Amino acid sequence: MGNIGVLIETDGGSVKETNLGILAAACSQGENTIIAVIMEKTVAGAKDILGRYGAQTVVHVSAGGADMAASPDLMAGALAAVVEQYRLDAVFGLASAQGRDIFARLASRMDLPLASDCLSVDLAAKTVRKSHFSGKTVATIRMSAAVLLCTIRPNAIEAVESPVEAVEASFEASVQDPGRVTVVDVNTEAAETIDLTEAAVIVTGGRPIASAENYKMLEECARLLGGTIGASRAAVDAGFAPHSMQVGQTGKTVSPRLYIGCGLSGSVQHFAGMKTSKVIVAINTDKDAPIFEKCDYGIIGDLFEVVPALTEALKEYR
Repeated sequence: MGNIGVLIETDGGSVKETNLGILAAACSQGENTIIAVIMEKTVAGAKDILGRYGAQTVVHVSAGGADMAASPDLMAGALAAVVEQYRLDAVFGLASAQGRDIFARLASRMDLPLASDCLSVDLAAKTVRKSHFSGKTVATIRMSAAVLLCTIRPNAIEAVESPVEAVEASFEASVQDPGRVTVVDVNTEAAETIDLTEAAVIVTGGRPIASAENYKMLEECARLLGGTIGASRAAVDAGFAPHSMQVGQTGKTVSPRLYIGCGLSGSVQHFAGMKTSKVIVAINTDKDAPIFEKCDYGIIGDLFEVVPALTEALKEYR
């Protein structure tokens, strides 16, 4: 049994749902003691939510009243102090933009190796599994450091309830902000209601979508499924969608429970960004499209006929 820390990310004062899969990886079926680390004084319902998924202790970290959200260096320093205070054997976090940033700084500060964007973790063997070579292979890497640092791809590991009686604690980290980086403001796409990298369902349009206006058709379908929309590089290059929607090797890497590709050929570059999706559905008029060799379900048909039909079926089901 080990002491495993999990950096909990929040959104709008609430715990992100994708943290729950990270807790499942840390719990290892109840074999470990889990310390959930929150870089905020208060988060609505944190103790109840995190306790339901195995966190015995929920630690709210502060640093002399400083705004840690404005300094990734300060957050990394505070997290390093938590590692020492609670004698952590490993620290996990989301492979999100924030998680990658903080863990890279933490690894540098503590002079430790870091495994980023992992698909799974075996704490007993001290190994992680990572996608390599544009998703063509998966490597198993052994970590020999005293403290295992690892960020895990959102939705790569299913959340599993492991209820415990959680307790809340406060920890004041004695760290100073080096002042090298200050986050002044964060701008997000106004229309993006769900973070693409953390969405459970993604409906993606390729070049055959033909215009930005036609993405509204995909938006309606995605909304009924509780998801969001993505785009291929070809659609982005054609000006149909912004780069923030791009899925693939040069866009965002996603791992939803359901991925619906509309008019996608299935290029290696695009597949690298979504191959870890739990279920892949392909819609294409070309029966020989490479994506049909990689999907779980294939529909040979015009996306402008299939997607509206699917949307109507979802409306009737609801």
